[in-house]
Amino acid sequence: MRLFIAICFNDPIKNKLCSTIEELKKHVKRGNFTRRDNLHLTLVFIGETTKDSEIKNAMDTVTEDKFQLLIGGLGKFHRDSGEIYWVSVEKNRALSTVYEQLYKALKIRGFSLESRPFRPHLTLGREVLPEPDFDEAAFSGTISEMEMEISHISLMKSERISGKLVYTEIYSKKLGSGE
Repeated sequence: MRLFIAICFNDPIKNKLCSTIEELKKHVKRGNFTRRDNLHLTLVFIGETTKDSEIKNAMDTVTEDKFQLLIGGLGKFHRDSGEIYWVSVEKNRALSTVYEQLYKALKIRGFSLESRPFRPHLTLGREVLPEPDFDEAAFSGTISEMEMEISHISLMKSERISGKLVYTEIYSKKLGSGE
């Protein structure tokens, strides 16, 4: 199974992110945009493994309490095949703690994980080729801030079904000591 740990979003946040994606589409020549059901914040990408029970055990070691997450603003990663556009996540001590606890628990269990710094973001589209006159700064200013209480983290399975990338939650861990 191809697995990752994520924060999944409620319907109001997904609706706002989908509106942002639809607006972004008006300013680009092409792109591969994230489907509504796949909108999430990746905490740790694990990849192919059959050790899902060990991942669940690692998730169960997280002791951080639920917290508020603030998102908004546009960012991008440059790629030769086209930009990756994303919505930013405000720096957050609790989010960083959840990530650090997960990373440590997974490493102790022998998982090989990416070593690059944690840069939380919500991917809107990949391989995006913007129109030449696209004003990213102005567009970023149109993205309203969104806030959501984060009360759990999810183990997600990634698979292709009928040609579509589908993410399915296979385990959920409530945040908070002893829950």
